[in-house]
Amino acid sequence: MEAKVAFDELDDALRRSGSSWDAAQTHGLLTGWLAVAGVAAGPDWLLHVLEGTDERNAMLAESRRLLDTLYQETYWELSERLSEFTPLLPGDDADTEQRTGAMAHWCEGFLHGLVSTEHAGPLKERLAAEPLSDIIRDMLQLTRAGIDQEADEESNEAAYAEVLEYIRVAAQLAFEELADIRDAET
Repeated sequence: MEAKVAFDELDDALRRSGSSWDAAQTHGLLTGWLAVAGVAAGPDWLLHVLEGTDERNAMLAESRRLLDTLYQETYWELSERLSEFTPLLPGDDADTEQRTGAMAHWCEGFLHGLVSTEHAGPLKERLAAEPLSDIIRDMLQLTRAGIDQEADEESNEAAYAEVLEYIRVAAQLAFEELADIRDAET
């Protein structure tokens, strides 16, 4: 797999191209849609993220290039089951508050991806059953995540790392749990 898409680069390209989505939400949305629809999610996801952008905007081509790379690498990470999947979030050079806010946006996008596709009966049933119902409930709580203003930086950093690992594993589990739903669609 070639070099990964950098959070800051994609976030800047999306903003400059006029997208209403940030990089974290975009990746969360993609991850949710891939879990439900698999490889077929790509074109609709791209249109959704770039909806309302101006075709004449010079940054649109760069955004499309980055989004295509992100789509390919995310699908590969999830489908190869090598535990290489990582949510696209700001790097460690960003402060914990900024990374936590982006993580909350990632969870918003992920939930949107899980529930915004057409819900046939089997998908509704699967999303309402454990472990997916637990993941959805937890991710919903994480959309309101923030740092503990009274805790020290080290404690906030440890909590962030723990929640990030949960999100990483939960996204992979959701992808695995929905394999038969994706297979039924193709």
